[in-house]
Amino acid sequence: MPKQKITKEMVVEAAFELARSGGVENISVKEIAQKVGCSVQPIYSYCENMGELRKDVGLMARKFVGEYVAAHVDKKDFFRSNGYAFVKLAYEEPYIFKMFVTTERENIASMNDMYAAESNPQVAEFIAEALHISIEKARVLHLNMLIYNVGIGTILTTATPGIPMEEITQKLETAYEAFLQQALTDK
Repeated sequence: MPKQKITKEMVVEAAFELARSGGVENISVKEIAQKVGCSVQPIYSYCENMGELRKDVGLMARKFVGEYVAAHVDKKDFFRSNGYAFVKLAYEEPYIFKMFVTTERENIASMNDMYAAESNPQVAEFIAEALHISIEKARVLHLNMLIYNVGIGTILTTATPGIPMEEITQKLETAYEAFLQQALTDK
């Protein structure tokens, strides 16, 4: 039987799956090797250190979040459903949500930098058109909801035994209405 070639992608994928089920802080080279089906040597050859591997796993988590949210958005109520999808992710995939939130972001010196780095410019355009507000108001509205959703998602992933989704949904709706009202009335 030919020897299986272990690739860096296999190593990162295995580490991601382990982090997804138990948190990135709990992955080890031994567990990764076991999941891939090899000795620890190939793992060490692809990973200079656990910090680099965690960075790669964090990038995979970011990609997962984007795909998850896109798959759970209702095109007829895009803005509201985007927030719900993000919080649903925190509920269903708490370790991925934590990885996404705690992944270090470089070159961020303001909330505008964060918004530019973390959002798709088309979202603000879509919000502006759907709500008949300026692009700038749409960006502010979107940023406010992103901040709120990260906060609610973080609470959801760290509270035990857990907060009922009905309560979370009510808070999301209250925040949405408040931020929308502010966007509609601000000069």
